[in-house]
Amino acid sequence: MNPQVCFSVLALQPKYQQLAKKLAADVAKFSPETTLVIGTDNPEAFRDCPNVLAFKLHKKGVLHCYHDKRFVIARALQQFKVVIQIDADTQITGPLPDSVDLSPGISGSYLANMVAHSEKYNPVRLGHLKKLAHKLDLDPNSITFVGEALFAISASDEQATEFICQWDRLARYLELHGLHSGEGNAIGLAAAKAGLAITAPAWVDAINKASKHLDVSRPARPINGLVDGLDNPNAKPKNPALDKLMRRLSYHYRLNQSRLIALKNVSFYYR
Repeated sequence: MNPQVCFSVLALQPKYQQLAKKLAADVAKFSPETTLVIGTDNPEAFRDCPNVLAFKLHKKGVLHCYHDKRFVIARALQQFKVVIQIDADTQITGPLPDSVDLSPGISGSYLANMVAHSEKYNPVRLGHLKKLAHKLDLDPNSITFVGEALFAISASDEQATEFICQWDRLARYLELHGLHSGEGNAIGLAAAKAGLAITAPAWVDAINKASKHLDVSRPARPINGLVDGLDNPNAKPKNPALDKLMRRLSYHYRLNQSRLIALKNVSFYYR
């Protein structure tokens, strides 16, 4: 692929670092000139991956880290023209396209109307999504849900800043209202507000066909202590009580951080 194109990967905790290293090896095999920009809490895990630019990133999401992809994309856009967000638990199984469109916009592998998608899969979100669209002076029926496992963005500095800024606000609003997943809705809303067209080009479809999403966030049954060649991701911590306490403290720290930021714009986040 064009050297102005990179992959963007979020890899928090050892399980996803192992997966991201496997992904980096796949990319090195099928597209050796392509870089992966990886946001991770352990950059040292990638010191032996020459095609990886890893930077320190701690979990920011209140409960889950799904929206934390925005921080990796933002970093990658500082150095590359086109950033392809791909989940760490993805395998590349075949050649990647040589030609990539550098035009501004969002390029997705799975797109759907936001309202119809929410009505079908998670109607409890719809009220908040419509409210957010109106807060942004957008028609909720015109918004596109962007499948978050694989999509690309190319944008001018101004559009990129606006896109990330809006995604940041939307993510915080959704998390403070108990909606911690479905970031494809926030991506579509942010893209619309930033003036980024959303399309489904053939080159993104080619990447999708050359990849396999393992979806390891779902609980898996280990076989001989391994799951798909990984150390057992469901293994119990050595000190369960301490682990539970630390997770609880971290959760409340992130929650209170978000609340403090939201207090600067009460009308957006709470009215």
